Amino acid sequence: MKEEKILQEVATYVERKLSGEGSGHDWWHIVRVRKLAEKLALAEGGDSFICQLAALVHDLVDDKLVADEGLALAEVRDLLTRVGVAANQTDQVLTIIQSISYKGGNQNHLVLSLEGQIVQDADRLDAMGAIGVARTMAYSGHHQRIIHDPEVAVRQNMTLDQYRSHQGTAITHFYEKLLLLKDLMNTKTAQELAKGRHAFLEAYLDQFFAEWDGQC
Repeated sequence: MKEEKILQEVATYVERKLSGEGSGHDWWHIVRVRKLAEKLALAEGGDSFICQLAALVHDLVDDKLVADEGLALAEVRDLLTRVGVAANQTDQVLTIIQSISYKGGNQNHLVLSLEGQIVQDADRLDAMGAIGVARTMAYSGHHQRIIHDPEVAVRQNMTLDQYRSHQGTAITHFYEKLLLLKDLMNTKTAQELAKGRHAFLEAYLDQFFAEWDGQC
């Protein structure tokens, strides 16, 4: 009961912080990632409480959403302490949320706990499939990034600053991130789930380019 109460209090806080966020990192993204994390924890034997807790707060320290990551991290620590999360569990959650972001592929070398792997997989699954397409378009519109320009090349081997520069288009983002995620899944359960979502991305792009060229 204590863990459920903590999760509810944290969820209420996060919903208040992220409701109405317009870049695709809103409250409902958090809800989906939490559900996926809970599903993966059950299948993979992870600590469901830690996974759900990290899923709930993972975007509160995202550099796309906050101006000062250090300050944001301190606020999350204060939140978890205030609602009664044990110090060792708080440390686990903070380690996870600092390590799972894609950041242009610049964090793929980090070694994650099982719970970290699960939350990362859940977050990345939500960047794929039909939801991934919708979030890409929402994010692009939020940052005044156009849908497609055939003359804009796909970027590779980017630094984090280059990745965050908002150059490129919505469609190049598929090639710079979304289509790479299938092969970056950590857990067997997520690897299976990613297959269908990846296939949807490929089918979407086939249809997009056919329509772009007036073929259908």
